[in-house]
Order: sequence, then structure tokens, then C-alpha cells
Amino acid sequence: MVTLLSKIFIKNPTDYQSPAVRRAYGTLCSAIGIFLNILMFAGKFLAGSIANSVAITADAFNNLSDAASSIITLLGFRLAGKEPNPNHPFGHGRIEYLSGVAVSILILLMGFELFKSSVLKIINPEPIEPSLLAGGIMVAAIIIKLYMAFYNKTVGKKIDSGAMAAVAADSLSDTISTIVVLASMIIAKFTGFNIDAYAGIFVAILILMTGFESVRDTISPLLGQAPSKEFVSDVERIVTSQEHVLAIHDLFVHDYGPGRLFVSVHAEVPGDVDVFVLHDEIDNAEVELKKQLGCNATIHLDPVCVNDDDVNKMRETVGAIVKKFDPVLSFHDFRMVPGETHTNLIFDVVVPTKYKMSHDELSNALKAEIEEHCFKCYAVIKVEQSYV
Repeated sequence: MVTLLSKIFIKNPTDYQSPAVRRAYGTLCSAIGIFLNILMFAGKFLAGSIANSVAITADAFNNLSDAASSIITLLGFRLAGKEPNPNHPFGHGRIEYLSGVAVSILILLMGFELFKSSVLKIINPEPIEPSLLAGGIMVAAIIIKLYMAFYNKTVGKKIDSGAMAAVAADSLSDTISTIVVLASMIIAKFTGFNIDAYAGIFVAILILMTGFESVRDTISPLLGQAPSKEFVSDVERIVTSQEHVLAIHDLFVHDYGPGRLFVSVHAEVPGDVDVFVLHDEIDNAEVELKKQLGCNATIHLDPVCVNDDDVNKMRETVGAIVKKFDPVLSFHDFRMVPGETHTNLIFDVVVPTKYKMSHDELSNALKAEIEEHCFKCYAVIKVEQSYV
């Protein structure tokens, strides 16, 4: 249904990087979600009233909260699509992440309310009255929720939407919840054993777990998460594909919402190549990054000496010392500054987050190691944290 409707209502439906297409998919899926959840709420509420089941009734209100979640997701997509303005020059894309957080909080609140209602039902038990109509409604709800989980997950991956991923996770959790509630109703029908309230507690725990996972996944981009290894590899591949780019380092990725990615990176280039040639290659790399990855890039040129045998030999020596000290370390921007009494070896060392040594400790340890193996050389080391 979503595929058919997307072909009817969305222009260029396969251009998933387009903000307009992403917004259209968010609007379409949210509208379908609102309709289906309200439909299931009405059906389950009727089934819960017929069967006198707290689990079914609570599951019905869970669907009502899902409808509210879809409304929030819809508003998030609409607001996230607003054009940049003087106060928000990078656009409003992060509103989509905030809508995902709001959906996750609603999931947590509903899980807590369901847990509380189920505990009260254990304290004050009431008999349930299973019926074929109630069972049929629950089966239909399971099928609908599986479909909702499928289309939200599929579309969410295509347009890279954390908010839709949260909705898909909630739909899958709802499916499991409804299955458990249906099972408890069948058990009561054929054995007379009432586990309705216990089924409600099980469902509540599943919902709470889903809520916590969704909060974690949707807050992470807001806090500033590291880019994926695939993205880093793609940036390196695109930039180093230029004829004179030797390597990259100091990659920073700033995420202002889907479709609003800003990248800065340093590119090592030979110091003896015409600067206008290098500038042209860097411009081409920035264009390719925009074209292939949809990001706005700024590339800084770092000229290095490549045709001096003494510098190349010393660079290899220092590289071997750094790697022997700790294989997770890397270095860049290597320079040699000869003097009458000694030679300065100037370079940067990159360490991962939460490295076992402080920057000063590492710098001093590497300095001592290099100066022991490199005669009449002083090491001038700047330690940097990796952000990828």
C-alpha cells in the first residue's frame, strides 16, 4: 500500500536524499499510521470491553498513544523541512530527531501505565470473558502491526530516519504484546486459568524496553555521534581519488539533521605541486562528496615533503616507532626542521576516545622513545583525539 501511494503522491519517490521526498515519505507513513492506529484502538477497546480484559484495553490505549506518536512524527517531518533562516542557518533538520525522542518518551509513559494497571489487576483480580469476536479483532491487529513495522522499517532505512525507526520498533513491540494478550485470552478460554494481568505485565516490560532503546537511538545523533565506518571510508576514498591527494586526517562530521551533513577534513598533498592545480583537485573532491554522500565539505590542504630521501626515511622510522608503541595510534603532518645542534621532528599523533594514557603522558613517552632511537633529534608532538 505504501509503495503504491508513494508512486501516486510523491514526485521522484526514489530520490531518498531529497529533503522534499523525505518529508513526503514522513507525511505519508505518519498519515497511514494515524489511520491504522485509531482503527485498532477502536477495535481493541471494543474487544477489551467485551472480554473484560485489562490487557486488551491497555493494548488499545497503547495504539491510541501510537496514533499520537504518528502525529508527532508527522509534525517533526514538517517542521524539519523548514528552510534555513538567519537564526538557524543550518536548517531545522534536528527537529526530526527531537520528534523521535518525543515518540520514545510516549512509549515509556504507556509502558509505565500498562505496568501499573496490570499490577492493580493482580491485586484486585476480575474474571475475563473471552469471545470469538475479541479474538478475531486481536488477530487482525497483529497482522496490521506487522505490516506497520515492515513499512516503517523499510522506508526508515531508505530515507535514513531515526524517528521512523523508532515507530517501527514500537510497532514490532506492539505485535509481540498483542500476541501475548491473545495467548492469555486463549488460555483463559480453554483452561479457565486467568493470566490476563500477568500478560499485561509482560507486555509492559516489552514496551518499556522498546522505549529505552528508542530513546538511546534517537538521542545519540543529538549528542553528536561518531560517523559510521562506511561513511569515513567513503570520504577517504573520494578525497584520495584525486591525483595528488596522499592521505586524509582530522575528519570532523557535524550532523544538523538528515540531508544536512557538514564535513571538514585535512588532505595531505605534495608541497612541490602548483597550488592552483591542488586547489582545483580539492574543489573537485568537495563536489564529489556533495554528489555521492550528500554532504557539504570543506577540505584543508596540508602540504608535505615527498621528494626528500632523508625526510621519507625519518618519516618511516618515526611511523614504525609509533606503531610499535601502540598499533591503535596514527600520525600525520610530519615535518623535519634541521638545526646546527639537532633536528626537530614535528608531527601530530591521533588517539582514540578514552585512551589509556593522558595526552601529556603519551606525548612524553613517545618523545623519549623517538629521541632514544633518532640521533640528535627532538620530537615535537601534538596529541589529538579522533572524532571518527
